[in-house]
Amino acid sequence: MRQSTLLLLVLGIAALLAPLTGLYTLFLLKCVAFALFAAAFNFFTGNVGLLSIGHAAFFGMGAYAAGHVAKEWGVPTELTLVISLGVGAGLGIIIGGMAIRRQGIYFAMITLAMAQMIYFFCVQAPFTGAEDGLQRIPRGTLFGTLSLADDMTLYALVVVVALAAIWGLQRVMEAPFGHVLLAIRDNEARAISLGYDVKAYKLSAFVLSASVAGLAGGLKAITLGLASLPDVHWTMSGTVILMCLLGGLGTSLGPIVGAIIVITLESKLASMGAIQIGPLAVDFSTKVPIVIGLIFMSCVLLFRKGVVGELISAFERLRPRGRTERPLVRAS
Repeated sequence: MRQSTLLLLVLGIAALLAPLTGLYTLFLLKCVAFALFAAAFNFFTGNVGLLSIGHAAFFGMGAYAAGHVAKEWGVPTELTLVISLGVGAGLGIIIGGMAIRRQGIYFAMITLAMAQMIYFFCVQAPFTGAEDGLQRIPRGTLFGTLSLADDMTLYALVVVVALAAIWGLQRVMEAPFGHVLLAIRDNEARAISLGYDVKAYKLSAFVLSASVAGLAGGLKAITLGLASLPDVHWTMSGTVILMCLLGGLGTSLGPIVGAIIVITLESKLASMGAIQIGPLAVDFSTKVPIVIGLIFMSCVLLFRKGVVGELISAFERLRPRGRTERPLVRAS
């Protein structure tokens, strides 16, 4: 069994056993949904090297699509998730087709601009509920028989779907396609000289990342029963970037760890309320972004590769070095 698959299997078993520790099920559901979102973002930015500031568009529209078809049309849950994935893929083709021709900051700004256009569309569109959002989204049933009203049943489904999607992304990176993406990230000119259609590979990776981000949005909408404007705002893109950098951009488990850290911090800080520090009373519930920003700055200074990235580096330093190096691109 591959090492990445084994680690993911261990992580899945830990996730399924997590409710037995007394953790709030809705909190765990949120962690799993955002872990999938972070993994989707990392698949593109971490492996291709282009920063996307527009992934909130795929996440938010996936949530809106899932919420609308489940609430208004009564679509089954499994088909609802497929629709959210398809919406993310469709937007990925449109936005990626325009942005992928650019590099660096120009690519990032195009994705941000397109995402903001989608945000303002959601503000005006009648099916999104504007500032109220879509509320009380039904969980529905699985294959028309298994009710998802129970939190534990829904949690098991969400964990299985998220693990399957993350495993699929890992297998793509272990395939020749993934090796070409890494070659493009490390030396694009060399990849072009080897005859690879760089733009096609980048667009394919972008669409795949967008589709999984849309699926994550659908999971979030179904589990929390809510799809709202913050899901599609650019700050959501900033949040997922923070998750990946905190956990370790470009690593398999880093985005998952980063998502859990950020969601846990947001939950704990929001519930702390006001704390007396000397003569001052500091209300942490209103200063969550500031506190998380300070923690992020500290981690960037102390753990520049992220938590998982630093652990991998420490492990590599302890391992005896071999005499051979892996090729940049494996023959397809």
